Amino acid sequence: MNVNLYGCNGKWLMVDLGMTFSDPWYPGVDLVFADLEFIEERLKDLVGIVLTHAHEDHIGAVPYFAQDLGVPLYATPFTARLVHEKLVEAGIENDVELNIVENGGSVALGPFDIRYVPLAHSIAEGNALVIDTPYGRVFHTGDWKLDDAPQIGVPATPAELTAIGDEGVLALVCDSTNVFNAKASGSEGAVRDGLLETVAGLKGRRVVVTTFASNVARLQTLAWVAQQTGRRLCVAGRSLDRIIAAAKASGYLKDFPECVPMDRAMDLPRGEVLILATGGQGEARAALARIAGDSHPIKLEAGDAVVFSSRQIPGNELQIGRIHNTLVAKGVRVVTDRQSMIHVSGHPGRPELIELYKWIRPEILVPVHGELRHMDEQARLGLAEGIPRSILQKNGDLIRLAPKGPHKVSEVRSGRFVLDGDIIAPADGEAMSARRKLGQMGLITVALAVNPEGKQVSPVEVATIGIPLDEDMEGFVAEAQVDAAEAVAKLKGDRRRDRGAIAEAVRLAIRRCGQRWIGRKPMVQVMLRAH
Repeated sequence: MNVNLYGCNGKWLMVDLGMTFSDPWYPGVDLVFADLEFIEERLKDLVGIVLTHAHEDHIGAVPYFAQDLGVPLYATPFTARLVHEKLVEAGIENDVELNIVENGGSVALGPFDIRYVPLAHSIAEGNALVIDTPYGRVFHTGDWKLDDAPQIGVPATPAELTAIGDEGVLALVCDSTNVFNAKASGSEGAVRDGLLETVAGLKGRRVVVTTFASNVARLQTLAWVAQQTGRRLCVAGRSLDRIIAAAKASGYLKDFPECVPMDRAMDLPRGEVLILATGGQGEARAALARIAGDSHPIKLEAGDAVVFSSRQIPGNELQIGRIHNTLVAKGVRVVTDRQSMIHVSGHPGRPELIELYKWIRPEILVPVHGELRHMDEQARLGLAEGIPRSILQKNGDLIRLAPKGPHKVSEVRSGRFVLDGDIIAPADGEAMSARRKLGQMGLITVALAVNPEGKQVSPVEVATIGIPLDEDMEGFVAEAQVDAAEAVAKLKGDRRRDRGAIAEAVRLAIRRCGQRWIGRKPMVQVMLRAH
């Protein structure tokens, strides 16, 4: 969830405006956003938003916040097309200024002179940014890797990166994701060879390959593999259709073959079709999950194969495992990157980080993009490799880079928002807290009527959600009704006429009853009716 802010001479520049996907801590929620309170209080000083590339963790929040931020967006052509689609879908394409910067181009915004520097990544047009200010130059890597055979795009050469370093770099703000990997990430060229070998070895089988839809180089490779193995290509998944269309419009995928519709694909001999499908992370509504569950036009039988040309994103292991097991139970062969050279990461391992340090030669290293343990490890690595200074920051830290940096100036609010249906709500709000408790403890609802004197004048009604008593439920309800009535009867003096006191007494009585029966304290909701 990348949102970076650079401040200079009272003006602010935002680099990326991303989101992250939810996890079980936010039940019922799909998307999580950064709380932009700090910059929302300084909107008159925000000069623009520069987007490094089109992955969702870098652009996913744009349609939710760009209109309110009210500043221009800047992106290279492929990224701009995908952002424009998001703005159109949100109905705000005429309300947000989106500027296209040619690959390798530059833009001046207030005290910031920004130049795009192409770097290899697992999407077309991955870019670093050279940000020049009156106080020094920042090299902001974005997401990157080194790749001698990238298949799509032409990344900056070692000589070009060395020339940037020769001009002097104050700070390297650098991707930390794969800092614990002792080996380099590997090349898309090697994946090309590995996928050809894998698919060729599955002769006579219907083959589904799932990969990240945004990896245009991988899509180009799979189209080539299909041609080399005598297979027709079929695409299953709307995000794949969207990326392919944007890539073609941006001048990529020039030799991409005409795809066969899904119904025609099923009529082809099994060994003559290669299906590209979304859902490699186990997403329940994606094509692969529906294929595995026999609720998709594409059908697999015993002897067919699914090739996972992707890595498991941390947190998705369980749902990916379920897909694997469902496929294997059908007799479908599952192939992953543990068995064949069919995937490489888009982020730099330690050898690549060390190479970049040698080329850029910054005065300061600022690790970003990773968990705190990744950033801490890169800070140590940079110092060990001769970078004079590094600083470890966490979300909300305001860091002075120059003059006389780096050091932490202050800590500002850096909370989260969640997209709950159509509502953007605080991630730490009462709704999320209550939903978590409901999921963990269950809910008991109690309803009764009392007169103005606080006397119970109707039977107690009890209903439950998520209370695992089953055949004991009748006994529990009877006991809860008695406990609630006794709690009301025991109230004395003014408390007998205090509706708040009555509700709280009933709540505590029912909670204790729940604990006796199930061994935990459920949530309790009390509804008092006037009589």
